[in-house]
Amino acid sequence: MSKLHIHNVGKVFEGAPMAALQDVSLDIEDNEFVTLVGASGCGKSTLLRIIAGLEYRSSGELQCDCKSIHSPGADRAMVFQHYSLYPWLSVIDNIKFSRRLKVNREDLSSSDVEAASGRADALLNLIGLSKVAKAYPSQLSGGMQQRVAIARALMGRPSVLLMDEPFGALDAQTREVMHDLILHIHRVEKTTIVFVTHDVEEAIYLGQRVVLMQPRPGRIHSIFPVPLPADRTQDMKQSPVFRDLRAEILQRIRESTGLATDTDMLERLNLAAH
Repeated sequence: MSKLHIHNVGKVFEGAPMAALQDVSLDIEDNEFVTLVGASGCGKSTLLRIIAGLEYRSSGELQCDCKSIHSPGADRAMVFQHYSLYPWLSVIDNIKFSRRLKVNREDLSSSDVEAASGRADALLNLIGLSKVAKAYPSQLSGGMQQRVAIARALMGRPSVLLMDEPFGALDAQTREVMHDLILHIHRVEKTTIVFVTHDVEEAIYLGQRVVLMQPRPGRIHSIFPVPLPADRTQDMKQSPVFRDLRAEILQRIRESTGLATDTDMLERLNLAAH
């Protein structure tokens, strides 16, 4: 069975003139990395929040490991674009903060505390921030803060990691570093990842499949397998395979939103100039 089973999922917000999602169906396998792209308003983030249990679906069926999803759960964790770290906690304490740990530390056994500390230390090593374990979020760069947010999401060993444009606020160079880091985390943790982005290049570089969604109402337009090896390097972005897939997805986005092609636009500009 699939790790995530999404069948005819729809979402209608009260008072909205049109459904945010309509008849969305998708199966995501265990340890798969799937990226969602599409124009603004196509329902990417809404779908992700429904998978996380942060939004109720209006219709359809949604399962994780054959269990119906109706609310947040320890089997799913979410990383947002904004880091949402606790400024009064150090890096290591931010990572240890987890819904799976009881708030009252007196309720935790010594073995629980030891296991949590060991897990946090392992994640610090994984994200390359062991040297700043005692630092506070205000002392870190944006990229470092997002690493901490990712580690915190992984603390409870979720089987599904949901990421909503997590690198959108970072500069281009830092984004590339984070791309390679999240691919490394995916290999090590073997977590199923569903990743929302507006950046087609990012979607191709990270994903094993790219799911293109279209708006009004939000639904799946096309699904593209990514014909790149698992061990990816930045220079692959210059390969003909990568460039051709990027061009195809961009063209499909234009088609899905009713936008003119580049050629059409140039012709219109030329006519206007005369």
